[in-house]
Amino acid sequence: MSPSDTSSPDYGASTPLAREIADLTRRRIALSEQVLPKPDRPRIFTVANQKGGVGKTTTTVNLAAALARAGMRVLVIDLDPQGNASTALGVDHRADTPSVYDVLINEAPIDDVVQPSPESPNLLCVPATIHLAGAEIELVSLVAREQRLRGAITDYFEEVDQPIDFVFIDCPPSLGLLTINAFVAAREVLIPIQCEYYALEGLSQLLDNIKLVGRHLNPELVVSTILLTMYDSRTNLANQVVEEVREHFPDQVLESLIPRSVRISEAPSYGQTVVGYDLNSAGSLSYREAAGEIALRGEPRRGEN
Repeated sequence: MSPSDTSSPDYGASTPLAREIADLTRRRIALSEQVLPKPDRPRIFTVANQKGGVGKTTTTVNLAAALARAGMRVLVIDLDPQGNASTALGVDHRADTPSVYDVLINEAPIDDVVQPSPESPNLLCVPATIHLAGAEIELVSLVAREQRLRGAITDYFEEVDQPIDFVFIDCPPSLGLLTINAFVAAREVLIPIQCEYYALEGLSQLLDNIKLVGRHLNPELVVSTILLTMYDSRTNLANQVVEEVREHFPDQVLESLIPRSVRISEAPSYGQTVVGYDLNSAGSLSYREAAGEIALRGEPRRGEN
């Protein structure tokens, strides 16, 4: 074909890379123009799934960072003894650090243990330390053992100078007393589900436990949000999982999909969320879009889901 042949296709504009760059640019522009409404009262989410490795902590810290960047004041409560949310938010959680353990066991006020994340003055964290590993056993003999986190959060809201817009509670991959405390303290449950084989395995048990807590301990609790994580559009399996989850939970599943991403995996090793680490990466844009969906949807009332 002659170089002067004007009928030749424009290969540059139609390559997968060019399409990807154009899509990322469009999404960045849309997010830069988005204004999110503040909730009428603090929205309290428990991020839970008893399956490990589904992206609970990653989802917790990145949604929190995205909302903080959008002007919300956000509190993250790290209720996982591994303390990964504390690491990702860049806050100190060495063994001698005042932490959520002191809140649950010693009735310390949240204001005494909360730390600002270096990422944003709007992003606060109640860290977890290794002491939390023994809290399940210690809670058993305490008065109102399931209500202790809720009481601490209620007291904090009354004392804090600047109102909190969102609270995210990162749970361990189990359904013990720590997770029950999180369910009792929250009004909404956010379930991350990975787009892989056995994605829905164990989910019915989790939903049964949430209903049990709602019936006996926290009648306000609803499963408001399901977020699909680790999505790889190149595989048929991932697309099948998306279709199946949306069929089962049409009202709860967010449109935003969180992709498998090197940037998302790298960010915690630098003590950052992906939103802070690489703002315009595909992973960051996806979490920012998911956060926008959550804010725009507003808080559901029990009976809507």
